[in-house]
Amino acid sequence: MGSFTKWITGGLGWAMGGPIGGIIGFAVGAVVDDLINPKDSQQSSRGRSFQSQQNTRVGDFGMSLAVLSAAMMKADGSVKKVELAYVQNFFVAQFGEQKAKELSLLIRDVLKRDIPVKDVCIQIRVNMQYSLRLQLMHYLFGIANADRHLDPNEINLIKRIGIWMAINPKDMSSLGAMFSEEDKARAYKILDVNKDATDDELKKAYRKMAIKYHPDRVASMGEDVQKAAKEKFQKVQAAFEQIKKERGLK
Repeated sequence: MGSFTKWITGGLGWAMGGPIGGIIGFAVGAVVDDLINPKDSQQSSRGRSFQSQQNTRVGDFGMSLAVLSAAMMKADGSVKKVELAYVQNFFVAQFGEQKAKELSLLIRDVLKRDIPVKDVCIQIRVNMQYSLRLQLMHYLFGIANADRHLDPNEINLIKRIGIWMAINPKDMSSLGAMFSEEDKARAYKILDVNKDATDDELKKAYRKMAIKYHPDRVASMGEDVQKAAKEKFQKVQAAFEQIKKERGLK
């Protein structure tokens, strides 16, 4: 299937083990052998270790995106073109053309496999910080809603993924509301506050959600992941501005 660049292979990290490692091993094939048995004898072990540490965090996030993307697209029994387009456009916008191509190739091969979603989610939960897990969930809601229709199987899978990755139910409700455009209480659900909340309670809720979803929470992951996190943050801001306008607040 062609070789993956160092962004993929160098980022396998903890994904080399457990269920994700098994899935990625199938997809990457010979490239993994090169990673395990480096042929470049001129590179020092210290330099190789440093490069691995730099790439692993972003790579692991990409691996998780790819595997769970495939699981979500298969949830309703068929992989739709609109879902593939959503995934491809997301990858291009957030990671650039080259990385998008690599992840798309990876997804193509992962789609051929039976994906142990629960085991994958548990591995992610153990190894990935909460703010990144929130980002993964936001992205999965986007895939499910790509065709403007949430299939019951997709909803069920998202709920189970949220449980397996230990996502707070309130955060799940907030993320889901970001994609429920017909819900009149959508803005309040995004901010996780009741419609009868006082103005002060509303402002406190906004500050809390703004901190939780701020792109700086994933700053250690680099600009690629920060860029992906901005969408959630912007939706929180938009929800607050909408309620302020409705209430005549300044």
